[in-house]
Amino acid sequence: MQVVLSRTLHRLLDWIYPPQILRLGETGNSWSNLTFLDAPCCHQCGFPFDFDLGEEALCAGCSAYPPKYDQCRSALKYDDASRGLVLSFKHGGNREHLRMFATHMKRVGRSFIENADFIVPVPLHNSRLVHRRYNQAAILARELSRQTDINFDPHTLQRHRKTPSQGLQSVKGRFRNVKGAFSISEKNSAKYAGANIILIDDVYTTGATLNACANTLRRAGAKQVNVITLARVVRGRPISK
Repeated sequence: MQVVLSRTLHRLLDWIYPPQILRLGETGNSWSNLTFLDAPCCHQCGFPFDFDLGEEALCAGCSAYPPKYDQCRSALKYDDASRGLVLSFKHGGNREHLRMFATHMKRVGRSFIENADFIVPVPLHNSRLVHRRYNQAAILARELSRQTDINFDPHTLQRHRKTPSQGLQSVKGRFRNVKGAFSISEKNSAKYAGANIILIDDVYTTGATLNACANTLRRAGAKQVNVITLARVVRGRPISK
């Protein structure tokens, strides 16, 4: 089954189950209240620092447990100001701000976009894709591909194992939950040998899903795996290395 459903099936499902659209204005939020992320931050995971600690400074988490990806950058802080905007897109299907989302993702990923070979979205399991009717990571990835002319590849990386929602899991549970959940078929793995890949997702919470995907891409021979997300949860204040 293809990651993106046919237009005919989409229209049929939209007619049976009309998507609930939450407009930004209905949340009481505005673009001026959003926190846009950029440097200074952890060189690897992009955790924001209060002040500049050096170009290659690492947060405590990345120092102790280096991620499988090379670098991750997120456009927005996920907080009270951005929650309605993000959830309107993630669960309501509102694409009104899609172009702006991708523009800011391009901004934070500027250091590795120019050398990228493929833009790859975090995949949904087919059963969840049927239920939701779209993959929000794939929508972001396709728009970023349109703005950068980097090859959009939504089919090679697959989520072959259905997993419980990450939202119900502890931090350790999230990592266990997605371990071994992603795969690339042997016939398709050759295309990633030596490639620089940008992995796309909507929200970075613990990094568990991104880590599992990056590990799969590494095993397929990817030279670099960098990550861009629309938003990220910021908790605590890690100590830099």
